[in-house]
Amino acid sequence: MRLSILLSLTLLMPAAAFGQSWPEGWQVRTDRAGVDAAEIEFSEMAPGYHVTTGPAAIFWRDDDLAGGRYRVDLESRLFDPEGRREAFGVFIGGANLSGDGQRYVYFLIRDGGDFLVKARDGRETSTLVQWTSHPAIRSFADRVEGRASVVNDLAVEADDDEIRFYVNGSEVTSIARPPGTSEGIAGLRVNHNLNLHVAKFAISPIES
Repeated sequence: MRLSILLSLTLLMPAAAFGQSWPEGWQVRTDRAGVDAAEIEFSEMAPGYHVTTGPAAIFWRDDDLAGGRYRVDLESRLFDPEGRREAFGVFIGGANLSGDGQRYVYFLIRDGGDFLVKARDGRETSTLVQWTSHPAIRSFADRVEGRASVVNDLAVEADDDEIRFYVNGSEVTSIARPPGTSEGIAGLRVNHNLNLHVAKFAISPIES
């Protein structure tokens, strides 16, 4: 009986209870309920953070709030994806990220030179901009000779009426700013089985 109770408690306890830890202040949520976040490695590594995923997940800090007119920057270094075209990038407008009603808008790129903009509301997702190729996006094959990773800098700028999306300084697309859904937490999204270094993640106001 006692063993049965202990086993039941073990199944209910989060991965963090068994030594799983993230950089201070960060939280992690896998895309699918019941998937073990212990398969994800996420740690501080100067400069920034290093992420190695099994399952797809989002990464955030509750204090990383973006509202009004703002800009979110991600400096990324993708290591060999071994032919997988899995995506990564940033999200904005995050709310209820630990609950059933999670909500955010996300901007992703993938090896091969494509980008995507989608929105999540609970279990539902909607496509705002379909997968689209753009020459500004560097693939792993485009990395500097002798380097183990390829650099891509992503940015999202939320103005009064518009949200603009950039890769390596080039605007790749823009959308009308959805009322209410672009205010909230900003964070990272990394899909399955990627080895990614986050050299910089920052939020800054856009001056009037």
